[in-house]
Amino acid sequence: QTLMKGAAQNLVQNSSIDNGQKSADGALQRFDKSLEEFYALCDQLELCLRLAHECLSQSFDSAKHAPALVPAAPKGEGGPGAETLPYTQYLPLIKAQIAGAKDIHNALLEGTNKITGKLPPPGGP
Repeated sequence: QTLMKGAAQNLVQNSSIDNGQKSADGALQRFDKSLEEFYALCDQLELCLRLAHECLSQSFDSAKHAPALVPAAPKGEGGPGAETLPYTQYLPLIKAQIAGAKDIHNALLEGTNKITGKLPPPGGP
């Protein structure tokens, strides 16, 4: 809004000068400053939108990879809408998560060894 207001004031003043009605002595708000503030706000908006997109993506991934909890209370006391897995179905999920964590750990360890130039231990990761 400030940018458009400044641009309109500059346009009116330039038009008046061109028509010979005014001299160039009037002090107006700087258009370039308003334009820079506008671009800064656009950059902030872009960053906020990227952050929101990343949060949404992480939320989807979280729901996909850890869909439910193991019931802690006896059956019937879980409350309405409580999505839980029986223990027998929960075990493969936990094993997959442990395997994924080990893979990430090994990849990080391998990367740090490459960076530092160390050789992996003889037993392997």
